Amino acid sequence: MKNKIPDDVKVMESSADLDDMAENAKQATDFMKAMAHESRLMILCHLSSGEKSVTELEDLLALRQPTVSQQLARLRLERLITARRDGKTIYYSIADDRALKMMEVVYGMFCTVPEAG
Repeated sequence: MKNKIPDDVKVMESSADLDDMAENAKQATDFMKAMAHESRLMILCHLSSGEKSVTELEDLLALRQPTVSQQLARLRLERLITARRDGKTIYYSIADDRALKMMEVVYGMFCTVPEAG
């Protein structure tokens, strides 16, 4: 089966288009690198169902606070998540719609059981 580019997708042909494509590839690579860690992926998975506190994430992941905080810091640096403080508690949520969409795809590919046909 041969993949076909949909008619509504612009094929990049000029050098400016190729430069744009290279920049987009770099952005996509950086985005995927930020998610390409088991703990960060699990954090995003849990956050895809809604906001969670650091303590909740520690319990869900069965990881110690320094490990969770390190991974949260990386996700914040990449602007994939955001934090809000309520008293002494910090809550995290997904800030980037692309991350949420990616988690939906990952969940569909790796976390669902195929129906018997």
